[in-house]
Amino acid sequence: MECISVFDMLKIGVGPSSSHTLGPWRAGGRWIEELKEATIFESVTSITVDLFGSLSLTGKGHATDIAVILGLCGYDPTTINVSTIDSIIDTITASKVLLFNNELQITFDPQTHIVFNKNFKEFHPNGMTFHGTLKNGEVISSSFYSIGGGFVVKEERKRKEKKLEEFHKFPMPIQKATDLLAYCSAKNKKISQIVLENELSLKDASQIDTGIAQVWQVMLESMYTGCHTEGTLPGGLNVRRRAYDTHKKLIGNQTYTSPQEWIEAIRNTEVKFRQILKWVSCFALAVNEVNASLGRVVTAPTNGSAGVIPAVMMYYMVIENHDANFDDVKQFMLVAGEIGSLFKKGATISAAMGGCQAEIGVSSAMAAGALTELMGGTPEQVLMASEIAMEHHLGLTCDPIGGLVQIPCIERNAMGAIKAINACEMALDTDAANAKVPLDKVIETMWETAQDMHTKYKETSEGGLAIKVSLSDC
Repeated sequence: MECISVFDMLKIGVGPSSSHTLGPWRAGGRWIEELKEATIFESVTSITVDLFGSLSLTGKGHATDIAVILGLCGYDPTTINVSTIDSIIDTITASKVLLFNNELQITFDPQTHIVFNKNFKEFHPNGMTFHGTLKNGEVISSSFYSIGGGFVVKEERKRKEKKLEEFHKFPMPIQKATDLLAYCSAKNKKISQIVLENELSLKDASQIDTGIAQVWQVMLESMYTGCHTEGTLPGGLNVRRRAYDTHKKLIGNQTYTSPQEWIEAIRNTEVKFRQILKWVSCFALAVNEVNASLGRVVTAPTNGSAGVIPAVMMYYMVIENHDANFDDVKQFMLVAGEIGSLFKKGATISAAMGGCQAEIGVSSAMAAGALTELMGGTPEQVLMASEIAMEHHLGLTCDPIGGLVQIPCIERNAMGAIKAINACEMALDTDAANAKVPLDKVIETMWETAQDMHTKYKETSEGGLAIKVSLSDC
């Protein structure tokens, strides 16, 4: 049974896409590790990279080529100074020289050494192959697949039967929602408490707290940055940043000097009923505007859906509970991460495999369940809220205009956050024993829907809005 940590589902990275940016970035690093293990890294004299399927069709708009270069240069997406990315790429493009893993100078022209192939590999729509020519003339190749949420796998890893001893085993292994519910019932514990026990088999308590604090800090900073950055997003669609204008109208004359003080300032702002929706939308828009401009966000569970979970957590802190603190954040993230892992195990979190239901739908389900526990819901109500949120995202396609993670992606985060809150409220007002659709059934349905969905609606920009509205129209 697959062991997926909360920190696998909530990863710090750089936008605009976990599958098309973060995944290829990490794949570059994985290839370097392979070369070093085979003691042939120093022998590499030239590199080419083939991008396939969805990575090719929307790769330019998703900055896949930039991510591959940064991965080959050895940069870490969790720590790189994002303000230096443009200058790094400009230097390589102009000099046609890449510093491989920050160690080895190699001639590299991004225009010719990164090849966009529209054909799809059979194993997964997000395929890429790294080729290296060695000093003796031998050409070596290695293929990777970015399967969503920043996860990267090798084809043979999936095809070979894994031995149980190769895996870490959680003390309470969970494959389905019914497994999770059974542990809660047997131990009379909340979902967050069950998840924490499993996480403690991987890390000690202080490491878990530190990790969650880092995740929340990046979420908070991305909201803060988005709300305080004016202008137009890059890429050619000329999308104006809206979070700045909305926030300016909402915050009024409140003063603050940091993200933490900002939370208090919002709490001190008189929020009328109609403004609640505006605040939640503002938080979500802010994160995904940062994401769309190659800023740092938390993959939750993907970059394209990075705004939903922080927006809903922020809603709880500034609207529902002004006394909310780190313990609440921790509880929220533990539940959200576990719900996300259920979808990854039972379906997919990759838009290239399942459309946007696999991204915004999953993030909305994660946020709905997590909020429900914070609001005092039972484990049954938590799962019910997650089911409601996903049920009303089933069939959602991924059709980004110009291959950019902007339209309709940014607005969808706001919609997903609002749906999550609504799903929570409905679950809290319902006897979950009367739920007609179990969470496991909606996960199965999502996967079946993904398989039935036409390929052009799975992050290819060859269907839907992507062909009705072009860059030239904007």
